[in-house]
Amino acid sequence: MQPVIIVTGASRGLGAAVAEWLGQAGAIVALMARNQEDLEQVARRVEARGGKALVYPLDLSNPEAGALAVQSVIERCGRLDALVNNAGTIHPIGKLAEVDPAHWHQAVQLNLVSPIRLMQAALPALRQSRGRIVNVSTGAASRPVPSWSAYCATKAGLLLLTATVAAEEPEVVCLSLRPGVVDTDMQGQIREHRHKMPTDLADYFHGLKEKGELEPPEVPAQVAAWLALEGHPELSGQLVDYQDPKLRQAAASRLGASLSQVPA
Repeated sequence: MQPVIIVTGASRGLGAAVAEWLGQAGAIVALMARNQEDLEQVARRVEARGGKALVYPLDLSNPEAGALAVQSVIERCGRLDALVNNAGTIHPIGKLAEVDPAHWHQAVQLNLVSPIRLMQAALPALRQSRGRIVNVSTGAASRPVPSWSAYCATKAGLLLLTATVAAEEPEVVCLSLRPGVVDTDMQGQIREHRHKMPTDLADYFHGLKEKGELEPPEVPAQVAAWLALEGHPELSGQLVDYQDPKLRQAAASRLGASLSQVPA
């Protein structure tokens, strides 16, 4: 039976790479993000790798959109095996005293409230399938980063929420994944807004790009996909690191050494 897995923020970057790994595993992948054209491109790559894609263009900051989409996936497929909460925003970047409160509110909605609503909608089906929730976390969830107040606070909330849900739901594996510093649009946004950050911090992130030290999305995405497919109960409630050798080995054994090449 094909596993049914929802991936948010699936139109590009880490989310798109997770979806492609899941396609390579033959999964049915429900792709959720705002841009329909980008989602359709990812859907073609998922299906070229042997999976099946369902496209849901929506704005997850809309309070009802995500939950309705989860219900649609369950009705169409008859089950749900995993939810990957990957969608998120780094904005607003800047000191708390200077950022627009409306932008802070938007970050709360996307980074924290949206995963809450998605998990609430998914949990009944995930209990039945003894499924998994993978919440994409960050090192900024456990340490302060100047100028990233909204990102740090919302991701810290999601980290503790994940552990709480794991304690409440013994039939569901619920874990957090730290994906490292990934070469995605978010890193581009950090560099673009470097003038709003402390100089040493801005120089650090700019240097990672210049030195080629950002991780390609497909590397942590492989671990995220494996966790969605096979994450073990003993991982529930934990913050796991994509660099964990045991996870990397298990993911490569299940999914292959690399993404097979298909037309974009």
